[in-house]
Amino acid sequence: MALRRAVALVFTLIGMAALLSVAGVVLLYLLSSRGPSVPERALLVVRPGGELLEVLPGDVVGQVLGRDASTVRGFVESLRKASRDPRITGVLLLPSTPELPFWAKVQELRAAVVDFRRSGKTVVAFLEYGGDREYYLASAADRVFLLPTSPLDLSGVASYEVFLRGALDRIGAYPDFLQIGAYKTAANQFTQKGFTPRHREMAESLNRDLYDQLVRGIADARRKSVDEVRRLLDEGPFAPDAALRAGLVDDLAYLDQLDDRVAALKTSAGNLPRVEESEYRRVSPRSVGIRPRSRIAVLYVAGVIASGTSSHDAVNGAIVGSDTIVEHIQRIRADDSLKAIVLRVDSPGGSAVASDVIWRELAITRDQKPSRPLVASMSDLAASGGYYISMPAQVIVAQPATLTGSIGIFGGKIAIGGALAKVGVTTETIQSGRNANLSSPFAPFTPEQRDKVMEYMEGFYGAFVEKAAASRHATAAQIDAVAQGRVWTGQQARDRGLVDELGGLDAAVAIAKQRAGIPADEDVELVVYPPRRTLYEALAQEFGSSSFGVWAQLAGGAEGKAIAALSAPVRMFRRGEPLALMPFAFVR
Repeated sequence: MALRRAVALVFTLIGMAALLSVAGVVLLYLLSSRGPSVPERALLVVRPGGELLEVLPGDVVGQVLGRDASTVRGFVESLRKASRDPRITGVLLLPSTPELPFWAKVQELRAAVVDFRRSGKTVVAFLEYGGDREYYLASAADRVFLLPTSPLDLSGVASYEVFLRGALDRIGAYPDFLQIGAYKTAANQFTQKGFTPRHREMAESLNRDLYDQLVRGIADARRKSVDEVRRLLDEGPFAPDAALRAGLVDDLAYLDQLDDRVAALKTSAGNLPRVEESEYRRVSPRSVGIRPRSRIAVLYVAGVIASGTSSHDAVNGAIVGSDTIVEHIQRIRADDSLKAIVLRVDSPGGSAVASDVIWRELAITRDQKPSRPLVASMSDLAASGGYYISMPAQVIVAQPATLTGSIGIFGGKIAIGGALAKVGVTTETIQSGRNANLSSPFAPFTPEQRDKVMEYMEGFYGAFVEKAAASRHATAAQIDAVAQGRVWTGQQARDRGLVDELGGLDAAVAIAKQRAGIPADEDVELVVYPPRRTLYEALAQEFGSSSFGVWAQLAGGAEGKAIAALSAPVRMFRRGEPLALMPFAFVR
């Protein structure tokens, strides 16, 4: 009897502990969901930088350590709420170095800062380090401060590309690639030792246009002529005093000195209280008078496009699976409460087949209900397969610095038989069927196999051009003239009819509202697809994936990342699969 009572007491205590734990979790959830307390006349502190995500990280590390991560849209929404929040009197903008070498997301944030200033509230920017993209963003503020010991590293735009042909020749590996499009240079890093004439022409064109956009942005913000800014950039980078004398910054100061130097940051009673954007994003839009009536779907395609379900590669980031995207397109299509669809693309492309599968589902959705508009919004990248899936949209919107186009296809392999032979490894093949060894990693294509691969790629390229022509209301010849695998900036693409409007996600939503008959001044709810993966889903995918990706993530370092990046086609795509993928370049 005593033993039975003791066991019963133990189970009672366990049950009480479980209830208390559940109650504690519920209490913490309720407290965290109430939103932060925002004092009157507060400053919103915004700290954009790092990776500048489109969607919150869905991998295990991101789920556990990235709970405070913010997306580009998160920053924009916080600034939008703050512009209508009477408790927020201004913004302290503290940009840090972006990790990715692109400009379109920075332009999206910069436009949000400009839009915030239209509310009549002040933006003060402080640069601990004045890199080019940090300064470009900060220049949208009313006043720009630079750390007294930091240079203003502003001198122009440069791009860097790596060519591996010499290294492959040295180890005896043969890069056997085919491509459709004179400017389809994605395989050039393997097949060439330097720029081809057309590769150089395209790279110089992109670099020059991004440079011109930087110059115009600075000139407008600092009230200088374009010629004056060009001259200044040729004199950069700048020591802090030189940046001040040139009128590129308003003053030199440490962060703790700003309150004493900027009237907008204090009152007669003292310094203004500050609210971090990471906390402020939990403020309910309804609490500041944002009351949406209509709903618009925003479908994110952010990452490399591949067949199957979406996943995460430890080094190359998000993998957008066609099966996953199709499932969510079908859900959107079935929901009559959604008045419009905005496709948000941040992808260099990937699998040609997977891109076509997504294109087809979007085209069906568009045609099934023509009154529900479909608008594409391009972020940093919407090239090759990323452009392909954008074509069903009735309107395509891109930032001036978006990298897009790259209408072309390539395929091939690196034959490593020679490399293995150098270290004494021999291989033999048993095959039934003349071309059964077409995807052999040991030997190059035979002439007949090259003809087979080229025949398929020519057919796919022709279909790509025809679909683009139908989308852009042009002839196939007109599209082919601006295709050939060539990458364009958003600005260049608009000038050539591949893009309709320049702007960010807000511009795409405004167009979708207008086409759906929603009043321009009416707030809308943006319903995001796909939803973020759960921690359980991330764990299941991580432990079910290749150990190589996990090793690369843990190993880190430039070498591990480089190896993982070069091996990405092996891990992410089907063997021998032709790719609609943009060229690799490192733009700063």
